[in-house]
Amino acid sequence: MRRWYQDACGTALAMDLVGERWAMLIVRELLLGPRRFGEIRGALPGLSANVLTQRLEGLARAGILRRRALPSPANAQVYELTRWGYALEEPIFALSRWAAGSPTHDVTLPLSNTAMMLSLRTMMDPVRGAALGEQLDGEIGFLIGGEPFRAAIANGRLDARRATPDGATLVFEGDTAGLRPVFYGPAPLAATEAAGLVKVTGDRALAQRFVDCFALPHFVTD
Repeated sequence: MRRWYQDACGTALAMDLVGERWAMLIVRELLLGPRRFGEIRGALPGLSANVLTQRLEGLARAGILRRRALPSPANAQVYELTRWGYALEEPIFALSRWAAGSPTHDVTLPLSNTAMMLSLRTMMDPVRGAALGEQLDGEIGFLIGGEPFRAAIANGRLDARRATPDGATLVFEGDTAGLRPVFYGPAPLAATEAAGLVKVTGDRALAQRFVDCFALPHFVTD
């Protein structure tokens, strides 16, 4: 690989590996499991097929992801993170929490379904989450823009994966534009649901307690 920085610092090496435009967002889209080429591109508006091909090849050469053929009847190629690639999860979450404290953070910009799900993993209050997790019987399902996810609370952390929400204790359904104001304000859950932007299946009081586990950090101005 061509090195950009010629610097022995681990930070410089990290930028060599994932510092090119779109690279980290491609990794983000794979954190909840393998995806096809078209699914990755569809989640990242503005990313051309040519650039996506280049980034996937570079990340594969670096050992961060690999391409795998799905068995019959799918007969399709998917991209998935290696075990070392999955270790980028915590650095990505840390960067996300840090950047959310910027006064330039514009929450009205587009957000992929995966990014919405990962934001909940990132922004859950661990104390409130732990308290709710002790009382929650079952898992929480999501249909975000029609894409299925399933999550469980363990030790104040929301562990999520791509899976059908069938049988979950709670299910939240809506697109990212409708779900963001529910979890991060200012729209109350009941009002958003009444407006038809979000659908909730399950106990509403429990759903509100779950929503109350999330908040964006305050802007850092000094």
